[in-house]
Amino acid sequence: MRKLSLAIVCLLCIFSCTEEVKKEKSQKSQESMAHSNGRINHLSVVVDNELWNSSVGDTIRKYFGAEVPGLPQEEPLFTLRQIPMEAFTGLTKQSRIFLWIKKEDGGENKYGLLKNKFSNPQIGAVISGATDDDITTLIQEKHEMIVSKYKSLETKEKQAIIKKSLERIPQLQEKLGITLNIPSAYRIAIEEDKFFWIRKNIKHGSMNLMIYELPLGTVTKDSNTVSSIIKMRDSIGTVKIPTPEVGHFITEEAYAPYLYEIELDNRFTFETKGTWEIKDRFMAGPFVNYAIEDIANNRLMVLEGFVFAPSVSKRDNMFELEAIIKTIKFE
Repeated sequence: MRKLSLAIVCLLCIFSCTEEVKKEKSQKSQESMAHSNGRINHLSVVVDNELWNSSVGDTIRKYFGAEVPGLPQEEPLFTLRQIPMEAFTGLTKQSRIFLWIKKEDGGENKYGLLKNKFSNPQIGAVISGATDDDITTLIQEKHEMIVSKYKSLETKEKQAIIKKSLERIPQLQEKLGITLNIPSAYRIAIEEDKFFWIRKNIKHGSMNLMIYELPLGTVTKDSNTVSSIIKMRDSIGTVKIPTPEVGHFITEEAYAPYLYEIELDNRFTFETKGTWEIKDRFMAGPFVNYAIEDIANNRLMVLEGFVFAPSVSKRDNMFELEAIIKTIKFE
């Protein structure tokens, strides 16, 4: 019996050591890989020219080039770059996010994800089917999951870039009990006890962050949620954001904002995307508002990003603000 027990212990030790060796090899393999390339929100689409110019290409453009919600003008979810199969070699294989479409006569209809296959970090979605209809059906079924994976990786990549050069703002921790990774290009415009306005000048305008706290329950969880968020942000914007003599910084009345329920730092959060305006001044732009329930401190922590940049694309500006806000940690 004692020999049997000893044998079992030895086997367990061998198994454990083997698993550790496998983990170490996998980690070293990933570390030795080339770093992935590509601009943020640029998607490589590996598909033959014939398919790209067919209903398959139309379906790809419909779902992966869809309009970004909350922007004042149409901008695509991803900037698409089509790559024929034979050109998917070398550096092109190191694209951070890619969609690989395969048409195989008599083949199976399959969907899969490739993680760090050719570079690190990397996510590739592979869809194959016997006919155009089979492929388009799989794209329709899986696009939401794929987009979610892409956006998650792109956010992490943007946050890694942000982390290389940070602006130290210890007052956020001292006054609000939070930390936030904010790039060094941003500066404090207004600092009060429970309110911060932080901004960055850009070529055609500015990128802005508002951070403040309100009593828990300011935003209702019912059919009036959107109305209560609009009321909340309009009341703060009117008082805190300096505007020309005529008009106030408010939610644009013509369009209802988009509302989502997410979690930030393990706390329930309302994410609202829409358009702000300064009435009668022909000034407007996109905003994203996060109302985070901080039950332990009986408060609502609100972080909002907004951009003013007339007549230019704002997708990537807003994505940067979202990435910053999603680094929030409560002390």
